[in-house]
Amino acid sequence: MTGSATTETFKIEPAQRILRLPPYLFARLNALKLQKRRQDIDVIDLGMGNPMDGAPAAVIEKLCEAVRDPRNHRYSASRGIFNLRREMAMKYARKWNVQLDPETEVLACIGSKEGFSHMCLAMLGPGDTAVVPDPAFPIHNFGVALAGANVISVTLGNDQRFLDNVAMVCEHLYPKPKLLILNYPHNPTSMTVEPGFFETVVDLAKRFEIAVIHDFAYGETAFDGYQPPSFLSAPGAKDVGVEFTTLSKPYGMAGFRIGFVAGNRRMIEALATIKGYYDYGIFQPIQIASIIAMRQCESHIAEQNAKYQARRDAVCEWLDRIGWKVDKPRASMFVWAEVPPEHHGGKGSIDYAMDLLEGANVAIAPGRAFGENGEHHMRIALVENEARLRQAMRNISRFVQGKPVTRGRRKNSS
Repeated sequence: MTGSATTETFKIEPAQRILRLPPYLFARLNALKLQKRRQDIDVIDLGMGNPMDGAPAAVIEKLCEAVRDPRNHRYSASRGIFNLRREMAMKYARKWNVQLDPETEVLACIGSKEGFSHMCLAMLGPGDTAVVPDPAFPIHNFGVALAGANVISVTLGNDQRFLDNVAMVCEHLYPKPKLLILNYPHNPTSMTVEPGFFETVVDLAKRFEIAVIHDFAYGETAFDGYQPPSFLSAPGAKDVGVEFTTLSKPYGMAGFRIGFVAGNRRMIEALATIKGYYDYGIFQPIQIASIIAMRQCESHIAEQNAKYQARRDAVCEWLDRIGWKVDKPRASMFVWAEVPPEHHGGKGSIDYAMDLLEGANVAIAPGRAFGENGEHHMRIALVENEARLRQAMRNISRFVQGKPVTRGRRKNSS
């Protein structure tokens, strides 16, 4: 009797930071995708930037070797082992002509997403604000919210007009924003910048005393000769901010969860303090294998980019035929496409994505999941091989023409 009464009256309340988060916009899509796969229907999943091509053989071999050594089974260092941080510093010097102290200006993260989230926790609190372009990768907004701070959205851009809008927010908002969060090459839109852009960003940051976090996750995934500039390559960048990188995309190591932050030593020390309380570092064999990735597998990046470029060309060719508006991206692993009104019929991108999953057996990410300015757009991840991508585009083409799409049978390996 007492137990029953307790069950009826006892109420568990989560923290306000959890209640501040919006409903997960991919939940409906994921539920339908799971339902169709349980029915053995072949769903071509292009919704998540989850590389499927695998890590280089040298990385796998070193990982296996390191795992067999029981000395690597112990807790590691929350900052990352020194040789790993030194290897990333050497990579920055080699690739972007940026000099970094591996002891104080580089820190290893359990993937850049974890590092970014904890950096927000280290830098922000209730009453603080961060400027985030719209559309944006979701954690760029939610990392701020989970830290108890507020987001000020500015329409995404890569030119002086965009920076002028950021400056206007910094000038008129009180208290002034504490962080500016940038991401080029951009997820989801694939927008890119030229090197001079970051020099203006540094000037703006110094003028308004606002710190900068640059997400450089797609800094090595580029095509057509384009070389994405590092924020840290701009003079004075280390004075005002940090940059996050990852091995997930260039080396096909997404599941390894290995990322880095580099730059301003005070910000890195703040993140190191947080991580010292939260974790004991990345499994050491993964760190050792990651050293091999950066040291021996530079050619793998070029080979992987060639695959992504061919996939991009195939998808963009089909989207042109279908009538979706797309600017061929020169970086990232995504194609960002605008769906014409005659196709979506006034439906929001989330509902339209549900229609595509239901009627075409293709899962892609609705633009609205990345912000208001993403509405009526779709993000297509180039994670499948060319044959599968072409099949996905054929399915979408038949769907928009009102033709039936073959169910297909899901392969056991998928």
